[in-house]
Amino acid sequence: MSRQASGLMAWLLQRTTAIYLSFLALYLLLKFIFDAPADHAELVDWVAHPLVAMALMLGVPLVLAHAWVGIRDVLIDYVRITNLRVGLMTWFVFIIVASGLWFVKAIITAGTGG
Repeated sequence: MSRQASGLMAWLLQRTTAIYLSFLALYLLLKFIFDAPADHAELVDWVAHPLVAMALMLGVPLVLAHAWVGIRDVLIDYVRITNLRVGLMTWFVFIIVASGLWFVKAIITAGTGG
């Protein structure tokens, strides 16, 4: 894949993930403004609903991919020292993977009522 095509794919990924994440964020915002769960148990019940759980589970990899592409592009554009750039990219990969695992664990735990 050419460098230009790689840039196009990153651009397209940013835009497509942003569309889904915008709708998800709007839904969550409206939900918590107009129909917020009264307590933790009600929140867990809401997250356990299959459509909500699926929307959140789809949102997790999309927000992580969106974050990775954005961070990667900033590092490529602004960090000129190659070793520093690679080190920072590696650090952010660990952070993103750990965040993804934590999100999935939280959603699964809420979904199983635990």
